[in-house]
Formats: sequence, C-alpha cells, structure tokens
Amino acid sequence: MYWTLELASYLSDAPWPATKDELIDYAIRTGAPLEVVENLQAIEDEGEIYDSIEEIWTDYPTDDDFLWNEDEY
Repeated sequence: MYWTLELASYLSDAPWPATKDELIDYAIRTGAPLEVVENLQAIEDEGEIYDSIEEIWTDYPTDDDFLWNEDEY
C-alpha cells in the first residue's frame, strides 16, 4: 500500500467519518484511480470508523505543514 498526495486528494471530499467499506464505495462512485481502491482494500480493518484521511495516511500534509501565515494576507 502506498499513498501519494494526488491519490489521497481523491478522498478529500469523502463523507467523513466513514468506514472502510464506505470509503471504497465512495472511491468507486467518484471515479478515483484503481490505486486508491486497492490502497483502501489493503487496510486491515476491524470495523473502525475513520474521521479523516490522516487516520488512513498519517503522513498526509496538514495546514501546519505549510509556511503560510493567513493573517498576513
């Protein structure tokens, strides 16, 4: 299983919180690449509910990762 920013972006508008099966269904319905579906299927799942992409891909960049000061603009 591997994630890239591009692949993870297909799940950015997913209906969070969601289960693994709901995310797979969402990825298929929205036409995400096959790699996204394969990555989701590779997750070892015990009926967990995921609140965001960060719980699936811990390296997903957040706003804190960018040096952008919104107060300046």
